[in-house]
Amino acid sequence: MKFGQVEDPSKIDFTLPKDHSRTKEILSRNKQGLENISIGCAKWNKTDLKGFYPKGTKDELTYYATQFNSIELNATFYGMPTAEQVITWKEKTPEHFKFFPKITNTVSHFRRLIDVTEPVTQFATSVMNFDEKLGMVFLQLHDNFKPKDYDRLEKFVKEWPKEVPLAIELRNTDWFTDEEVFNTTCDLFEAHQITNIIVDTAGRRDMLHMRLTTPTAFIRYVGANAESDYERLDDWLEHLTKWKKEGLQNLYFFVHQNIEKASPLLSAYFIKKMNESWKTDLPIPTMATESTGTLF
Repeated sequence: MKFGQVEDPSKIDFTLPKDHSRTKEILSRNKQGLENISIGCAKWNKTDLKGFYPKGTKDELTYYATQFNSIELNATFYGMPTAEQVITWKEKTPEHFKFFPKITNTVSHFRRLIDVTEPVTQFATSVMNFDEKLGMVFLQLHDNFKPKDYDRLEKFVKEWPKEVPLAIELRNTDWFTDEEVFNTTCDLFEAHQITNIIVDTAGRRDMLHMRLTTPTAFIRYVGANAESDYERLDDWLEHLTKWKKEGLQNLYFFVHQNIEKASPLLSAYFIKKMNESWKTDLPIPTMATESTGTLF
């Protein structure tokens, strides 16, 4: 993912900002502890993840699901999924694997949330066929979808089928720089149990708002293919450890890179560090090009 890419990442201050004042309160409402951890990439395509798949791999998703416990499913952004396709994907993965499908661009980019009842219903009906393997659906709005269209967003949120968990990614900077707009939007998300996506990418530090609206952290991490990528992941683990102590219920963390083939490498580093720190037992993906069979 090249969103937020900069020419010289060494000039970017990657320090994670302090939490928004509401985040601790939101986390404190969860009394169940940490229930789910999903860490994965955005794609399973062999071309994008060159070097990840062993030679002769015939079914990329089947193999990917032996290495990761989840996928940020961007394929559904480019075309409306059918129930049959969803069932096929589901049946290729093991019991505890989770899918996080992105809402089709018909809804977000072409119709821009206008008259979307039919495609939303079609999308939701299809992805519900993931059954217990449905992690969370997410809506990514266009960069030029601005607060002047708040009424559309509000209508969409209020009419979204409640049985399908939803996260939303706002991209236009006006959502974050206008404090009143940001607070109103987050209040809307809180009231309807919508998770506010956090994006950590070099050129758009405003999207690193650290404002949770549910006890779920949905983080889209975009590396810069630089050594600092690892230090940034260390910082995230430290911050997530804080959130875990404060009541984090679900962690959904998806790793992107400007050059996506490095995404499994970064993911493996992050998972290994988390296993060591949190005493978890998440599978650590391996790269087929590594002679040792591991990344470490």
